[in-house]
Amino acid sequence: MMNRRGNLKALATAAAIVAGSLSFATQVQAQAGNTIKVGVLHSLSGTMAISETVLKDTVLMAIDEINAKGGVLGKKLEPVIVDPASNWPLFAEKTKQLLGQDKVSVIFGCWTSVSRKSVLPVVEEMNGLLFYPVQYEGEELSKNVFYTGAAPNQQAIPAVDYLMSKEGGGAKRWVLLGTDYVYPRTTNKILRAYLKSKGVADKDIDEKYTPFGHSDYQTIVADVKKFSAGCSTRNP
Repeated sequence: MMNRRGNLKALATAAAIVAGSLSFATQVQAQAGNTIKVGVLHSLSGTMAISETVLKDTVLMAIDEINAKGGVLGKKLEPVIVDPASNWPLFAEKTKQLLGQDKVSVIFGCWTSVSRKSVLPVVEEMNGLLFYPVQYEGEELSKNVFYTGAAPNQQAIPAVDYLMSKEGGGAKRWVLLGTDYVYPRTTNKILRAYLKSKGVADKDIDEKYTPFGHSDYQTIVADVKKFSAGCSTRNP
């Protein structure tokens, strides 16, 4: 995951983009009232709250700063906060509420790729605009989404190149770890293919996944140590 400083920078950049370049449809909608409604779609409860609550706070901070400078198009920004509670289908329902009932002009939200995948068909169908603040696995492009984070070719692959270099330690064996959902699995599929293109054999690549909320990594750490020493840790 990105560190918090990176997340804050991404959201601040996204807020600046909203302030400077709202779409024509958003501008028209903004004229209808005294404020421009901004949806905040981050989990404030459940597994992902530890990561997403700070993003909610950052969006509110950015809105306060923009409003203090006069707002956008002569209108103040009005946050509309919802809690999808780390529940992926609920992300879609809350998006429908924000766009259909609350009439927000833009949404800042999601963290996991699975939550974004849940929201995507809704924002496309309702022609909404989503700012997504985290790196993602690529292989997706929508005119209704601003992807503000890096894709694997911008982040993970350069890291692999460094670790394979003399300066990075000349890594020979690789363990691809991740939570068991779309982002880690897709990224690791890309990394596995890249490693193989660099001459790394299948026997020197291992993958391990854990469910959301997993906290006991003692066994996994032990397996990684065995694998690094040349012993296979794969299940039969």
